[in-house]
Amino acid sequence: MRTNRLSRREFLAAVGTCGAGAVVASAAGGVSGEGQKVKLSTPHAEKIGWRLSCQLYTFRDRTFYEAMAVLAGLGIRRVEPAFFLPLSKEQPDLKTSEMLAPAQRRELKRRLEDRGMLMASYYAPLEADTSGFRKVFDFAKEMGVETLVAEPPAQVFEALDSLCQEYKINLAIHNHSEAAGSKYWRPENVLRVCEGRSKAIGGCPDTGHYVRTGLDPSECLKKLQGRMICVHLKDVAEMGNPESRDVPLGEGKANYTQVLKTLRALNFRGLVTIEYEHLSPQLVEDVAKCVKFVEDFAATVDV
Repeated sequence: MRTNRLSRREFLAAVGTCGAGAVVASAAGGVSGEGQKVKLSTPHAEKIGWRLSCQLYTFRDRTFYEAMAVLAGLGIRRVEPAFFLPLSKEQPDLKTSEMLAPAQRRELKRRLEDRGMLMASYYAPLEADTSGFRKVFDFAKEMGVETLVAEPPAQVFEALDSLCQEYKINLAIHNHSEAAGSKYWRPENVLRVCEGRSKAIGGCPDTGHYVRTGLDPSECLKKLQGRMICVHLKDVAEMGNPESRDVPLGEGKANYTQVLKTLRALNFRGLVTIEYEHLSPQLVEDVAKCVKFVEDFAATVDV
């Protein structure tokens, strides 16, 4: 068991003063300025196979390029953009999606590479109309995406499975709450559409939405054993309340220490993606608390 962890005060001091679009110091020390490589803040998590990322809906109050600076300061190397979120302040109508022109894609790749960051996953518009699927996969391949996250209808999974195998890209099925009308609000529904499909198709369980629905997230993760591709890490203030706000990991009703223990017991290795939906002046500090919670837990694990 390791005990060489940053104190909560030391970690938050590095990130707590960051505002929109600002560059913050990483938890491990140093500054991640424009063009400088990200200094990873979660080495213990990496050692147990948990590759930390951030869903950029977290920072929907700013553009992709502005959010990159904040994530660099937090020591997060991986990002999961969503197809409906803006790319740049200079061109607010541009979305971080397959609709980008070739020159815009090259610029996006260059900026990621300059910081040593990866678009490891992408929340993609995979709906009933299959005609645009190949364009999504082409974009994902060009950006180096390993996993598409989406909530497709059941009838398109045959087409998606074929593309996943062709492009060697995973598809992770995301859930929202039952009250939000999600088809995949419980893990049994995810498993049903995975039946008869390749291992490239699996779940992206969102633990916070399970709590909003009134489900125990740890029990839901157990049901998805062998079919989890990535996980959205989220804690919320109230069990069974669809409108309950996000709180930092460990401060809500998900019993987040148990959630992480469950992931470890299931021998899960893959993307663990922080998504924090509550916008406030303390947003960056709250995300920093989430990063630290994961890293502190990982530091206690014998490898």
